[in-house]
Amino acid sequence: MSPSTDTDELGKAQFNSDGTPKTALGKMMKDLGVDNPPFLNRLSPMIPKGSDIRKNPNSVNQRWVLTYRDLCEWAVLYERICHANFATDTLIVRDGLLRSKIFSGELFIRWRKKVEEAIDRIYKEDHRRIFLVGLAKHSKVIVRYQLAMAIDDTFPSGDARFVRIPRDLEAKAYIWNEYARGVEVEGEGIEAPKFVAGDMFLVRFGPMSGDPIWAVDIFSKQKEDASEIFGYLLNDAINGFPVPFYPRCLQKAHEFAQVVDFDLEIFQDHIYEAVRDLLPDNKKSIVDSWRFRSDLSMRRYG
Repeated sequence: MSPSTDTDELGKAQFNSDGTPKTALGKMMKDLGVDNPPFLNRLSPMIPKGSDIRKNPNSVNQRWVLTYRDLCEWAVLYERICHANFATDTLIVRDGLLRSKIFSGELFIRWRKKVEEAIDRIYKEDHRRIFLVGLAKHSKVIVRYQLAMAIDDTFPSGDARFVRIPRDLEAKAYIWNEYARGVEVEGEGIEAPKFVAGDMFLVRFGPMSGDPIWAVDIFSKQKEDASEIFGYLLNDAINGFPVPFYPRCLQKAHEFAQVVDFDLEIFQDHIYEAVRDLLPDNKKSIVDSWRFRSDLSMRRYG
């Protein structure tokens, strides 16, 4: 992919020729009702129309590629909960809060309700409990209130601790307060909670007052299960390495996500081949010779 990729074709690539979803993103698009036609700009206003890219690719904001990546992350999370089977009770941890502003209209509300329905269905049919949380390494809420919490001794030494953050306090940390408007306001005649699917807690997994504090979103429907959920997270975070008192599952995910060593060489080979295939036959040897010289310098001085 590149910023000049035709987003219309990219949207169609998520589906088979018969219209059935081929990828996790395709499954999410189908369930959210944006699969016909499968144009990605219907899923997110931050993704440009394919016609705009075809006519004037230089005028398009290139950050849409990052939006597409985020959509794929939400799609994988959605597929994992709504289209998979679970052998045991499972806690799913997202790297980041359960909030997003990249979805069009009220699609994120629909996403949240679909996940709620799937969790209820799994418990009813398979008697398995599925918990969903999002953990952020940085949060404006922590930045705003960390001095006050230290003075008030909100997290005294002795045990791991967590505390729920009221919505009004949370809203004061954001420029736009709709980023702190959750499920609790539905049906009250105000703007729907289009960006938030979780309730925020601050948690310290270590026993000392100086141990790091993290911001955690618990899926709003499961906020009453906070004690059980944090018990599972604590068990995973105690042995956190190399980051102390940070969930080991996320640290392992980061390790697996890194493209290094042999995987990086394979990835680079694909890039070289793609560039080479774009050139006429009499120019292909230039890429081959340049690549050979580049590899030698990397081996000698890398």
